[in-house]
Order: sequence, then structure tokens, then C-alpha cells
Amino acid sequence: MSTASRRQVLTGAAAGAAGVAAGYGLAAAPGPAPSPAPVPPGAAGERVDGADTVPFHGPHQAGIATPAPAHAAFLGLDLRPGLGRDDVRRLLRVVTDDAARLTQGRPALGDTEPELAAVPARLTVTVGFGPGLFDRIGRADRRPASVAVLPTFPGEHLQERWSGGDLLLQVCTDDPVTLAHTVRMLAKDSRDVATVRWVQRGFRPARGSGPAGTTMRNLMGQVDGTVNPVPGTGAFDAAVWARGPAWFAGGTVLVLRRIRMDLETWDAFDREGKELVVGRRLDTGAPLTGRAEHDVPDLKAVDAHGFPVIDDLAHVRLAHAAVPAELMLRRGYNYDEGPAADGTADAGLLFAAYQADASTAFVPVQRRLAARDGLNRWVAHVGSTVFALPPGCAPGDHLGQALLD
Repeated sequence: MSTASRRQVLTGAAAGAAGVAAGYGLAAAPGPAPSPAPVPPGAAGERVDGADTVPFHGPHQAGIATPAPAHAAFLGLDLRPGLGRDDVRRLLRVVTDDAARLTQGRPALGDTEPELAAVPARLTVTVGFGPGLFDRIGRADRRPASVAVLPTFPGEHLQERWSGGDLLLQVCTDDPVTLAHTVRMLAKDSRDVATVRWVQRGFRPARGSGPAGTTMRNLMGQVDGTVNPVPGTGAFDAAVWARGPAWFAGGTVLVLRRIRMDLETWDAFDREGKELVVGRRLDTGAPLTGRAEHDVPDLKAVDAHGFPVIDDLAHVRLAHAAVPAELMLRRGYNYDEGPAADGTADAGLLFAAYQADASTAFVPVQRRLAARDGLNRWVAHVGSTVFALPPGCAPGDHLGQALLD
């Protein structure tokens, strides 16, 4: 199938009786997801993790409560001038159909490299809507209040090339080849409706490199993401899943920040100083008042001289949720663009925060950090985006349908 004919089939431009029966301009409504595509086993029937899949359909989009993968790519897109709601609806039909296939190890329609889709490796595709999109599609009254350009925080150095965007495609998987193929397929789906504003890629430890549940380390050597609500619990549901507007119930708000690290001066800092700035031990990740990583920091503890064991400017103290409304799912991905000509690093962290309401979670926490965090000497926020990630969809529906209809 040519690219043109494929697009006609999916967008309904050449919809026939089968498309009408499907109800959304598709050649046929997608049936039940088949078993994962076969992946050649290793020696003596060794388990191959590449065959693992994450369900695409459901009340929430995958890629949020899903265990963090090894690789992620975030694509920020801008709607082309003159286009509107009908165009976004057609795009999301295509993206939803292709994502539903690819995440289950099946090629997208018209995929010219179908073999590259055979290893899903826990692939997820998550869609989001930026603040400006709601105006473009005539749905300004349905924009969640906290899906807005964030307030300016002291010390940030935001760059246009890493900020903003009308649409988001978040692609996560344990396999970098699968990541590249999926990003390419979705970019091809989008090119007639949107232009690519930015692409940000990040990574975490490879699956199996440590016990399941091990907290990742960022490129400063710190454990990153110790305190998080646990999926499937009431605390997680309250912190992450939005309750309104009606179309958005079961969705979440994503704040994505690009944080550049000054690794050269950090390297020159002594180990004890690093631990005081963070408020945790570098080897175990334990708070300075505890012995194990998941011990609760005692923010009232003082030493023999009456000074706080965890410094007033320590990152752990200021990032601590002061009230339940400040809880959010915090997920970091390292990025490393390679050394510059002088050998210095262009590296840091893609910080993704998922929450029911950014105005009560991310914003107050970031205000404290921006004002006082001792780590600010070594980090700079250079990118900032906010997106509404709509709830999931059922087979035969498309993502964002309740907003667009």
C-alpha cells in the first residue's frame, strides 16, 4: 500500500462502506489484539523480553502508570497554520490505529519495514495536548486550568527549542531500534497535519541490569525518583489521575522539564559536600537520617551542635511533598548529547512529572526548589512544556475523542 493510499484509508478521504461501518473512516475497526509477534528464542528456550507487550486500550493511557522503560522519546508538534479540529481528529485516528498495532508487535498499516515492529519490548505510545491547541480547535472552554504556560521561576534559562508545543507524542520502550521505528512511523503519520517542534530523547538503566524496582541514577550519580506514589493505590490515583473536566477524567497533566547539569564543576565537588547538598548518601541513596534508600527522611533531626542533619537547602527537604496535593509521579530520563569540542558534557535530565493538577503539585514544589535548592549551583532548567494527557480509549475509538467530538 502506498503512503498516499494508506493515508486515504485511515483518514476517511476514500472511505467506502467498510469505513462507514467502522464509524471513524477506518477500513475496518481494529479487532482484538493478537498474541505478541513471535520473537526468536535464545539458547535452550531462553526467555526473550522483547516479546513483552503493554495493553494499548484501557481507561488510562499506557506509558504513565506503566513501569519505566529503558528508552523514551518525547516529540513536540505544532499544528500547521490554517488547520483545526477536523484535522486533529483525523491525525488521532491514524496515530491511535498505528499505536494500537505497534505496541502489540504488529506493523503499522503500510509499514515498509514490518520486521522492525516485531520486537515491542514493552512499547507504549502516549498522546498529549498543549495549552495552545485548545484555542486552535475551538475548545478553549475545555482546557484544564493547570494546562497552561508555567509561571517564571528564578534561575531558569528556558530555550524556545525545548519548550512549548501543541501536541505531544511520548514513545517508550526497552529497545532503541523499536523506539526509532515507532518515532518514524508516528512522525510520518503527523507530517501533513503538524510540524516537529522538538524531539527529546532520554534513557534509564537497561532492563535486567539490576533487580526490578531499582531506582535509577542520574548522571550526577544520585538515585533519582525514590519517593513516588505506587500505581494501583489510592494515593497514586489521587495524585495522578484528573477528575475533571468531564472529557479529561482519567487523564493526567504532564510537566516535562529539560534540566542541564554542569557535570564538570560537580565532578570537582567533594563527596561529603555532594551528600549534604542532596540530603542523601550517594552509595545507598539513604537519607542522611537513615540507613536505607526508602527510609523516610527525618527533617527535624539535628546533630550534636543543634544543626539540621538534613540541611535547610538540601534537595530532599525542599522536594518533599509538604501536603498530599503536592504528590506527583516523578520520572526522570538521562540525556547525553555527547561532549562538546572542548570535552565538556552536554548532559542532564528529562524530568517528567505526571499529576492531577500542576498548580497544586509541580508549581509549589518547583517554587521552593528554584528559590533555595542547593543543587541550583549545578543545574539549569532549559526546557519547559505542559500537556494534558487524555484518558485511554476502547477498541474502535481514538484518543482524545471526547474532546474533539
